[in-house]
Amino acid sequence: MRKLLYLLIFSLTLFSCRQQDKGDATSYVDESGFNYQKLPDKTTINAEALALIEEWEEFQKFNESIDVLYKAKNNEDLILAIDDLIEKEKLLAEGNYPEMFNTLQVKSRQRVLKTYLYKVKSHVLENQETTQPTVEMLTAYNALRKQLNIIVNSQLDKELILDED
Repeated sequence: MRKLLYLLIFSLTLFSCRQQDKGDATSYVDESGFNYQKLPDKTTINAEALALIEEWEEFQKFNESIDVLYKAKNNEDLILAIDDLIEKEKLLAEGNYPEMFNTLQVKSRQRVLKTYLYKVKSHVLENQETTQPTVEMLTAYNALRKQLNIIVNSQLDKELILDED
């Protein structure tokens, strides 16, 4: 009877240790992994805004780097894409904006996007979860694209509104 009791205790301890090891391995992968399938789709730009953007070389290069980000499958690809995006964002900020897009609304959304780019980079370098910050960064990018659509679609003439005569 004692032998059976010892065997039962030994098997329970062995079984409980194995389950705990599996849980640790999966939680580690979930915390530091990059799930590219959860990335939001890019907001479409209407034809009028697209015509202006085609002449805006810095934004075109930044947009191409965003396309590379969508192809990232792991953290190594992600860090390369983020480093490229940070460089392209610097060029975009220093470059010439089209007259219609040279507004505080566009520049403020670009600054928010820059903040999220650095947030993603810090999460990758610290081996933290990277999916959520990347989704936030792409949401900020979509907000910038939406703002470009809003500016083009706006039919208000500022001079008529501000004219007090």
